[in-house]
Amino acid sequence: MSALFPALRAASDRPALRFGADTLTYAELARAACALAPRLLTAGRVAVWATPTAETAVGVVAALLAGVPAVPLNPRVGERELAHILGDSAPGVVLAGAADALPAGLAELPRIDVVTGTAQVPAPCSEPEDPETPALIVYTSGTTGPPKGVVLSRRAIAASLDALADAWAWTDADVLVHGLPLFHVHGLVLGVLGPLRRGGELRHLGGFSVEGVTKELGDGGGTMLFGVPTMYHRLAEALPHDPASVRSLTKARLLVSGSAALPVHDHERIRAATGRTVVERYGMTETLMNTSVLVGSEPRPGSVGLPLGGVELRLAEEDGSVLGAEAYDGETVGEIQVRGPNLFSAYLNRPDATAAAFTEDGWFRTGDMGVRERDGHVRIVGRKATDLIKSGGYKIGAGEIENTLLDHPDVREAAVTGEPDPDLGERIVAWVVPADPEAPPAADALAAHVSAQLAPHKRPREVRYLTALPRNDMGKVLKKALREPSRG
Repeated sequence: MSALFPALRAASDRPALRFGADTLTYAELARAACALAPRLLTAGRVAVWATPTAETAVGVVAALLAGVPAVPLNPRVGERELAHILGDSAPGVVLAGAADALPAGLAELPRIDVVTGTAQVPAPCSEPEDPETPALIVYTSGTTGPPKGVVLSRRAIAASLDALADAWAWTDADVLVHGLPLFHVHGLVLGVLGPLRRGGELRHLGGFSVEGVTKELGDGGGTMLFGVPTMYHRLAEALPHDPASVRSLTKARLLVSGSAALPVHDHERIRAATGRTVVERYGMTETLMNTSVLVGSEPRPGSVGLPLGGVELRLAEEDGSVLGAEAYDGETVGEIQVRGPNLFSAYLNRPDATAAAFTEDGWFRTGDMGVRERDGHVRIVGRKATDLIKSGGYKIGAGEIENTLLDHPDVREAAVTGEPDPDLGERIVAWVVPADPEAPPAADALAAHVSAQLAPHKRPREVRYLTALPRNDMGKVLKKALREPSRG
């Protein structure tokens, strides 16, 4: 297998990483990571206190060079979850920035402070040759029990990043801008390891802001922007009043949204203001990236595109039977199953969960529900556990109703769930954040709006009004928190 980071071997003076005022060239990154890597060889596994800093990037790269799995830790992790992750992954050391204050739960673990600037010139360090060497152990959100450690190999990371490079024409000339956290696949694998594998540059904003994006894109030299729907929504809100942000996004080569569906109305607002199309892709911790809209293709708001190179994708019924090509009609809903070199190796210490995640013929059950168009494009309609609503004999995806509600001028945010109903089986409930809290849209007007755009059986039977939707760090709506009618 080729090196994950061929540009590190060249150790050039080209910029590699910039976090605020902290900038590292490829030569400086190679020196810092190669100086740290030998200290990790006997650690077994390495916990990384994953702040949005250069120290996190250097620590992860050093672990990858040493062939020791890195376990990124969310700096906002709770005491119980941290104890579970540490007990499950049993790291031998924790890497952190010198200024980082670590929680008491890490007090017993040997600590190494990552140094980003070093005059030391270590012997050239090599990378593991076995593509199945574990590279990262990334913990899931734990929505169905304690978080599971997803073991990602060097093979999976390389395959996914190279497939994205083909889909997005991603080269060493690209300068990636983002403000994503570094304890998730999106911010760490795509957002840090991606540009390093290409030999390009990352400019991390520390945290998302419209001002930061405006400064770094366009005239600032940035060519690509990675974000989640919440970030693009804030950009869409700012564009009508901020000519500088319009200029900045107009000059960007590629705008990519992921981790959740980008509402169609935000797609349209950004395109109308800038002429740029936001590209959506679909992936998850266990699979890295599965599909993407291809750069330069026609706008497909609501679509996550075609399977990436090397990825196979199919839809299956609840009983496990596979839907044939005749079901690729843009309407028939099935569970998305995938296989390919991008898949994870196992759930750490969970052989039963690993086996249960795959079909007998080796396809991974994503738990995501989707439809396929005649030309193969995929559209996600929600999670099987929370977004598939069975109402009046129909299988309905919450996502398309949410997008339709967001098209209504009086709706700022919307989420859709199903609740038990003695007549329908499940009734559709819409959770709405009004554009004007003093004048919320009437429930019957919203139901009529959905009926006109989709079909009568997809209309919400009940509307509940909120001041904000509950979301996680990546902007995903926490639907399990939508329980009480009085919430908000």
